Amino acid sequence: MRTRPFKLVKTRMVRKRIPATATHVAIIGAGRGGTALMEIFATDPLVRIVGVAEINPRAPGIKLARRLKIPLTRDYQELLAMERVDLIIDVTGNPEVEHVLQDFYRMGVTVIGGASAKFMWQLIEARIRATAEIERTLNKYQSLYRLYVKEAGAAVTEERTRIACEIHDGLVQNLAGVNFKLDHCQELIQRDPKACQEMLRETKAQLKMAIQEARQVIFNLRPLHYDKLELIPGLTNYLKSYETQYHIKTEFLVSGDETTLFPKTKIFLFRIVQEALSNVQKHARADRVAVQIVIGRDALTATIADNGVGFDVDAIARNPEKWDHFGLRGILERARLVGGEARIESKKGRGTRVVVEVPLVKKEAVRDGTH
Repeated sequence: MRTRPFKLVKTRMVRKRIPATATHVAIIGAGRGGTALMEIFATDPLVRIVGVAEINPRAPGIKLARRLKIPLTRDYQELLAMERVDLIIDVTGNPEVEHVLQDFYRMGVTVIGGASAKFMWQLIEARIRATAEIERTLNKYQSLYRLYVKEAGAAVTEERTRIACEIHDGLVQNLAGVNFKLDHCQELIQRDPKACQEMLRETKAQLKMAIQEARQVIFNLRPLHYDKLELIPGLTNYLKSYETQYHIKTEFLVSGDETTLFPKTKIFLFRIVQEALSNVQKHARADRVAVQIVIGRDALTATIADNGVGFDVDAIARNPEKWDHFGLRGILERARLVGGEARIESKKGRGTRVVVEVPLVKKEAVRDGTH
């Protein structure tokens, strides 16, 4: 058999600790098969790739071999002549190469080719793809977790700010007014008893309003009756209070069984409805709003629709400040955090619809460990 000195395109090898018992491998072919073998063997401390043969300069494994500093040659027979080689793997699928290897024999050298080599690299390639998919999935859930932590922190700050504003602008102002009127009554009680009585009636009405606002603040702190986490009763009570407070007619339609929902889904859905209704009160100039919850076998759909002035969704989406000001980003992110998605539908003069869709995972399947 004709042999020639081993020609190297890249003579520098990767400097890593190679155990004395490491297997020295030569690979014939730098296509998909050779690439898969290089990717898996390059990280194995018990394997050293001593050379790769490939005649096609555009083969996908050429760049990888150069990056890994693996010697390259165009003549595969130079690999057969190497002094230190334990295993030769042919992944070219070339009948001529396969024929030569069938006649090749040297003590201590194993040759793998044909169907066996193909099965080997396909198995390795499948493992690489599976590993990459696992990494992509982990990265996805890590991103969602980071978003969840960020959203949870932002939600706490947002709720604190909103409740503080409610207390300051509503409850505190009413109580300050009550205090002022009582001081005035004290001045009138001797001088003008009739005027004092009228002032007391006004004070009583204002105090009643303050009590209602205090109850609303308390309800907003615990909207879902956290001992039971009941979504539908919580939304029913919230809508009644919303209608009384803002004089916006509400309609609530429900179908399905909320016991199939996880607590996190209930909480986030309540906050989405609350945010959407807050937008209606602040921006829509509507006098009617409808909330519909449909809980199916595989998915939950929530729709919040008003008859307000509407807006240009595309224009608002291009303005991050307005997008955040309208609370739309919070609605979309909360939907994502429970594995769903939300969309905003609106046109000027034609009202707004917020539609939230969340896929449902059966609790029984989760408990059995099948999900």
